[in-house]
Amino acid sequence: MTGQMNTDATRYHVVVNIEEQYSIWPDGKPVPEGWRLEGMSGDREHCLSHIKDVWTDMRPLSLRNQMGG
Repeated sequence: MTGQMNTDATRYHVVVNIEEQYSIWPDGKPVPEGWRLEGMSGDREHCLSHIKDVWTDMRPLSLRNQMGG
């Protein structure tokens, strides 16, 4: 809906797994096994924007390594 305010006050962290795949995770919840904090945190849109900037190759790390980079 145009003009609708975002009322999500949740703070998020950017998380990354061993395959260098990114996601966001709510602050205050334990990070799932296999994931680690990436270092960026903020509101949902800020975190998703950061992921868009840094996750430029969607292929999992193991596939990139198999294909030679």
